[in-house]
Amino acid sequence: MGSLERSKKKMQLWKKAVVHFSLCFVMGFFTGFAPTGKDSIFSSHLVASNRSDFSPQPVEVLHQARKQLGNFNGNLLDEAPLTVPEKEEGELISRRLIILVTPLTSAEDGLRRVLLRRLANTLKLVPPPLLWVVVEAQSESSEVSESLRKTGIMYRHLVFKQNFTDPEVEMDFQRNLALKHIEQHRLSGIVHFAGLLNVYDLSFFDEIRAIEVFGTWPMALLSANRKRVIIEGPVCDSSEVIGWHLKKMNNLTDTRSPVHISSFAFNSSILWDPERWGRLSSVQDTSQNSIKFVKKEVLEEETKLKGIPAKGCSKIMLWLLHFPKGTTCLETSSESG
Repeated sequence: MGSLERSKKKMQLWKKAVVHFSLCFVMGFFTGFAPTGKDSIFSSHLVASNRSDFSPQPVEVLHQARKQLGNFNGNLLDEAPLTVPEKEEGELISRRLIILVTPLTSAEDGLRRVLLRRLANTLKLVPPPLLWVVVEAQSESSEVSESLRKTGIMYRHLVFKQNFTDPEVEMDFQRNLALKHIEQHRLSGIVHFAGLLNVYDLSFFDEIRAIEVFGTWPMALLSANRKRVIIEGPVCDSSEVIGWHLKKMNNLTDTRSPVHISSFAFNSSILWDPERWGRLSSVQDTSQNSIKFVKKEVLEEETKLKGIPAKGCSKIMLWLLHFPKGTTCLETSSESG
């Protein structure tokens, strides 16, 4: 009887082993056909993470949303970041936001499309982040809006209803409108007034990103009907401004400011943060005529004025084209502010 019971126990053990082996085999067999989704999820997440760390995705996303919602939506870029991370040669760097202000007047209608497209082609080559603020009088034509949408550049299009007979007064109004918009929406970056007649060396934009408060540089005035070049802007010792180039030797007969409107740039936070920069003017005065305040500060705050480029301001990076009288392009854009 004892041997019979032992044989029964052995048979039960063998049956359990066979059943267990069969279950394991079946589970392993079907598991081999299952997709390995877990690894692919982790790998795709890693790629997306790397892209967001080293490319200016926020700027691109904002621009796409900006195009979908229309020409003027102040909420998308409010309190825009001062820097955007970029990866170059294995190192993470940051670039400051450049804010370019371009006023368009009715006197520029003849060449507006050509000049706007030419300037846009230059700005496309500038590394982001860059915001282009374009100001013009309200019009039934959507030509400017359509042109801006096609550039692929992050922009804001500001319009106004006021009428002007003096082009210079209109230009100052447009610049003040742009500065008021920058101040109200806390667009933090380096502001530069870029006229349609300006021609740039691309290294210019790298230089102005280094400005802390104010920066200035020499610019060349070119005329299509005259074989000469006039230099306007600062005279520098290294990056220290020690004087100004004047159009006339006797400055008593020239009442215009020695600083051209396109020959300086400044940190936009000076418009809303006077204590940080030790500004003496009141916020109320600044909001009424910001462009007048900025010009005054450039001339009076020479200790905070940085000459560009740093090696004696000796390199010309900005040219202003003069068109002969009788053309449809605005001549007054060559004024010195």
